Amino acid sequence: MSFKNLQLNKPILKAIAIKGYDTPTLVQEQTIPLVLARKDVIVSAQTGTGKTAAFALPILQLLFDKQDASKKGKKIRALVISPTRELALQIEEDFKILSKYTNLRTTIVFGGVSIEPQKEILKKGVDILIATPGRLLDLHKQEFINLSYIETLVLDEADLMLDMGFIDDVKKIERLCPIEKQVLLFSATMPHKVAEFSKLILKNPKKIQVSPTSSTAKGIYQILYYTPKSKKIELCLHLLRNTIKGNILIFRRTKYGVDKLEKILLKNNYKVDSIHGDKLQIARQEALQKLKNKEVNILIATDVASRGIDINHLDAVINFDLPNVPETYVHRIGRTGRAGKTGVAYSFCSAEEKKYVVAIQKLINHQIDIEQEHPYPLDPKAKPIVHKKQGSKYKKGRKSAASKKKKKRWY
Repeated sequence: MSFKNLQLNKPILKAIAIKGYDTPTLVQEQTIPLVLARKDVIVSAQTGTGKTAAFALPILQLLFDKQDASKKGKKIRALVISPTRELALQIEEDFKILSKYTNLRTTIVFGGVSIEPQKEILKKGVDILIATPGRLLDLHKQEFINLSYIETLVLDEADLMLDMGFIDDVKKIERLCPIEKQVLLFSATMPHKVAEFSKLILKNPKKIQVSPTSSTAKGIYQILYYTPKSKKIELCLHLLRNTIKGNILIFRRTKYGVDKLEKILLKNNYKVDSIHGDKLQIARQEALQKLKNKEVNILIATDVASRGIDINHLDAVINFDLPNVPETYVHRIGRTGRAGKTGVAYSFCSAEEKKYVVAIQKLINHQIDIEQEHPYPLDPKAKPIVHKKQGSKYKKGRKSAASKKKKKRWY
């Protein structure tokens, strides 16, 4: 099948050709006709399968006849809700490329940056709005956003949205939109809470599942290194010097861990930058841009970057700390080996993290190859460090002096 078979018009097809898409991916092939038919849709597909274009292309097609503003100006007719700023920026970039030969206007609103420039753009009128939930509700409260004309509502990465605690905000946003609207829900995984949530806001949805949600991309070679927690930095430096080359994304569990590793790599003369939740949005965008512009070749991140970040030619992912949620592992390593390319995922596992490996291998139904030839092996007998809780210094059942005197208290 080609994109021409999907009933898309010439300006959109021209943009698709320039973007470099040849044929639709499986998720695009199945989703686009249903969206064009105005059906509510639930799509479960792993990262890197072309989900953004699966909703962006039909939305642009449906709005094409309304691209010229009326006398009262443009109205927001399509709304895309994204859980993170990075993912929202990626979606906006795709929309702008694909709508290049139309008069449809797209903008983005998210927190962490000044609200005033966003207000100015909204005043001019837009057709398509991409937003994170908090900033969207702020702007609606200040009457800069009117959701009364929404025709299509997209909830992207719904599982992450619920995990991040946005369920009440999303419900509120859905209620602010017209009752008669099309709702598209996209999720990398389909846990019970996403399924239950979808029943509340979708009407007779068509369901699309592309490949098992737990499977990892075929082009990714996965390697596991067992090493003590105290030796992970040495192992990382050893691999960067001798084995891992090219553009690299390193995941750590905490912001503190990201900052610590960044300082050490900078001391060792590596070109490195980082992104995590405490960094200003502009700094996070600059770090991503540096990697894309080849000013740095190593980016260290917390899981804020594990979804939706589309970095071309990412050669390797390093799981410096293994995630305790197995699905997160799938999303992390899915940053490499995208769009038919190959990549390598290196994972460091300490004694404390062995249980995470078991859960990950069960989810992906794959035994990860173990690399035993390295300078910092883990003692097979090593056991997780157990942090004992400090007990009370007082003896159990000890009474206070007041109790002993059996004084009557005023309360």
